[in-house]
Amino acid sequence: MNPYILATLLFGLGLGTTITFASSHWLLAWMGLEMNTLAIIPIMAHLHHPRAVEATTKYFLTQATAAAMLLFASTTNAGLTGQWDIQQMTHPLPVTMITLALALKIGLAPVHSWLPEVLQGLDLTTGLILSTWQKLAPFALLLQIYPANSTLLIILGLLSTLVGGWGGLNQTQLRKILAYSSIAHLGWMILILQFSPSLTLLALLTYLVMTFSTFLVFKLNKSTNINTLAISWAKMPALTSLTPLILLSLGGLPPLTGFMPKWLILQELTKQELPTTATLAALTALLSLYFYLRLSYAMALTMPPNNLAGVTPWRLPSAQLTLPLAVTTTMTLALLPLTPAITATLTL
Repeated sequence: MNPYILATLLFGLGLGTTITFASSHWLLAWMGLEMNTLAIIPIMAHLHHPRAVEATTKYFLTQATAAAMLLFASTTNAGLTGQWDIQQMTHPLPVTMITLALALKIGLAPVHSWLPEVLQGLDLTTGLILSTWQKLAPFALLLQIYPANSTLLIILGLLSTLVGGWGGLNQTQLRKILAYSSIAHLGWMILILQFSPSLTLLALLTYLVMTFSTFLVFKLNKSTNINTLAISWAKMPALTSLTPLILLSLGGLPPLTGFMPKWLILQELTKQELPTTATLAALTALLSLYFYLRLSYAMALTMPPNNLAGVTPWRLPSAQLTLPLAVTTTMTLALLPLTPAITATLTL
């Protein structure tokens, strides 16, 4: 893609998200979301591959549906209460509709089925943008409306953690596994949203860091399925020894960073007298942990069965910057001891 066009599209992507962040009026927030969607569509389709075009079409249709639903809900709210202000959502009907529209935008269960299919059709760089940056604007709106519909949020959260764990069990494609991982992590964030927005923010930030490092590892290895992970030890032995730790951090095992949000969320749910919800969430985390362990096993504990010329990849020097990978990997593995400082900062 022409660098000038790419720079313009990335600027549009950033501007759309920033407009949504800064808006207090529903029309302005909707406009930011639309700019965001329209800016990423050419980036998604730039490979001119049938799968990329199909993924782009699916993404466009789901995002357009969610945006139309959001616009309809905000108009309904203005009709019922006379308010266009995002933080003045008092009527339960538009609040529920907007929550569902934003759930469709970020890919929460039960409106999640577009996300694995879309992510599978994209390259890893665009998939990274879709899994991280594209979640920020809808989350900013969810944090602002602060939905009071507790039952809906708990159902969405538990369903997402369950579907995210269950859906990834049988996958061999890494991008689909990362999509289901994304659904599960978003479920944890939604689960705690109404009780502690600061914890949702913490879970979102740790998810962004962990996903960033995972995508960069796969991109450096040029891996798109489990089989190609098994031959990565010959190319990058040091990184291959660290990758299982990154994956287990995504799974939420102590003493890695990924344990921090899960631990604090379970603690907060117990404080809110929701022990059943906390138990179910913890059990669904085991499902996710299984497929992270599968990837770790494939990467660190198996040898490829043969060394045929067609299987062994070319060992060309990678042009990818390794500094972002080094920084995010360190954060993914080593932030747990800073938990008291992080929680104190978030509660200020």
